[in-house]
Amino acid sequence: MTDARPTLRISAAQRRARLGRRHLLAPSTRAATVEEVTGALVALHATDPATVYLSACARLREPRAAELDRALYEDRTLERMLCMRRTMFVVPAGLAPTVYAGAGRAIAVRERATLLKHLRERAEGWDEERLAAAEREALAALAARGEATTAELSAAVPALRETILMSPGKRYEARQSVGSRLVRLLAADGRVRRCRPRATWNSNTFPWAPARPLPEVPERAAKAELAGRWLRAFGPATEADLKWWTGWTVTDTRRALADVAAVPVELAEGPGFVAEGDEEPVAGCEPWAALLPSLDPTAMGWRQRDWYLDPERVPLLFDGTGNIGPTVWWNGRIVGAWTQRADGEVVWRLFADEGREARSALEAEAARLSGWLGETRITTRFPTKLERELAR
Repeated sequence: MTDARPTLRISAAQRRARLGRRHLLAPSTRAATVEEVTGALVALHATDPATVYLSACARLREPRAAELDRALYEDRTLERMLCMRRTMFVVPAGLAPTVYAGAGRAIAVRERATLLKHLRERAEGWDEERLAAAEREALAALAARGEATTAELSAAVPALRETILMSPGKRYEARQSVGSRLVRLLAADGRVRRCRPRATWNSNTFPWAPARPLPEVPERAAKAELAGRWLRAFGPATEADLKWWTGWTVTDTRRALADVAAVPVELAEGPGFVAEGDEEPVAGCEPWAALLPSLDPTAMGWRQRDWYLDPERVPLLFDGTGNIGPTVWWNGRIVGAWTQRADGEVVWRLFADEGREARSALEAEAARLSGWLGETRITTRFPTKLERELAR
């Protein structure tokens, strides 16, 4: 990553120009398919079921929930995985082996160790051998049915109906079924996959099915590819940004940047990087407005956010654990928040007057969002202070 040439300086305005074009947020850049959207952003956050649909449709020329259903459940060109930062994401199916090797496998190892520890300490008669036996029984029951919810699997496998006391002694202590934790572990291992919800597209209740084994990818090569893809989508960015987004150690982050020959640049925050060959300025695009959902990949793409978000607004837009709520964007900056009220109305609030052009564009985006949502009502799993105020 060393270079004798003077370090290129990239301004916040240049970064915002890249963002509108590369994240498919300017109207002229919108995509025809969710595969294009997901590929452009590397991965879509999927912790909240509504997020992945809202993120995709914000970037589609013709937003339709059915387009994501097609990719996830019919063509299976997208895969839902527990990976970066122990977070659920939707990724292109072709990239899934890389994501698993580069970020998911380590999460699965930690999930297994944590579950086994809790079973030994908080449940009766559990050890590694019994856990392995329960996994085999659950997989056999799932294979026999083809598809089943966790409750249906628990009905077939008695061990899954046992419970674990979580957060003992805390005011929020509660019992969780072994089945819910074990199925999560099987998903983290890539042995089961989520199927189409039996209710609406934004439901939290999923059946499960056996998953196709993922091809093996060397871990170092996987991390290099993931770093390169992320830089092409989110660069320029800092080392701290990449470390935060992936959940890697500093050592892994620096090695991956070196392996992809990332080019040093100078940002307002200090030293940063772009992908090799990506040093040239990106042409600007037309003015654009966007209503992005909670946990949207653009809003959550960087650890250091001052170039697109005023630090004073953070308490209004984030919950106590770092989850961002629905945001209003104008030309590469977060300028407000939005929500959908119980009656279906999409409402927003700006932090300051952004002018007539911005308001007109936001009204059009709100109408576009309301149009494809129709009678669907969405709720945010991690509501923020400003979002709660707007919902009243």
